[in-house]
Amino acid sequence: MRRLQLQSLAYSLFVLLFVSCKSYQLTDAKTVQSSEKTVENLYFSSGEDYVYKCQMDIYKNHVSGILIIKKLNENTHRVAMTSDFGNKLIDFEISENNFKLNYVLPDMDKKIVINFLRDDFRELLKKQYPVNESFENDRFKIYLSKADNKAYYLFFNKENGLLKNIIYTRNNKEKIDFTFEAKKHIFADSLSLQHKDFKINIKLFQITETEQN
Repeated sequence: MRRLQLQSLAYSLFVLLFVSCKSYQLTDAKTVQSSEKTVENLYFSSGEDYVYKCQMDIYKNHVSGILIIKKLNENTHRVAMTSDFGNKLIDFEISENNFKLNYVLPDMDKKIVINFLRDDFRELLKKQYPVNESFENDRFKIYLSKADNKAYYLFFNKENGLLKNIIYTRNNKEKIDFTFEAKKHIFADSLSLQHKDFKINIKLFQITETEQN
């Protein structure tokens, strides 16, 4: 069953890559002057292990397990995922410019699956964003960061200063919406990664110390 599920997941990814996405426009916000030259996503900046329950929904396929993210150095994180039964699914090291695959379950060893995970986690773990423009609305300070054909809109809650959303676009097309729930700057209690161009969603939920024991 697990093998058929993973094979179906790979096929769904291949099909859904051909679905288009719409242009992204920032609404209900005004341009403001800001002294910020750089903003950061600090949720994965600690040297502690980040341990989450992981749910991945890809088209009609559902995969769940335990995901561990660990910062190895200033530029590199290690990401490992096991099934709910404790079997290792994938283990890789990733930075902005490098990717090292340590292990992948044979049923998941498809280029499209690996590239999908590599690209999504590279965006999730991106830390620094140079600021090109600044905006605000009633709830958020919003910073636009541009790099080549990519653009990122980062939404920081005005009340507590915590990062709430990152909207990732490419060629002005909305690609991924990252949504965070957090109580402190260095740790997201939960997060949702939602693709806009095809039906892929990843949800992570903090595992407490009690749940781990």
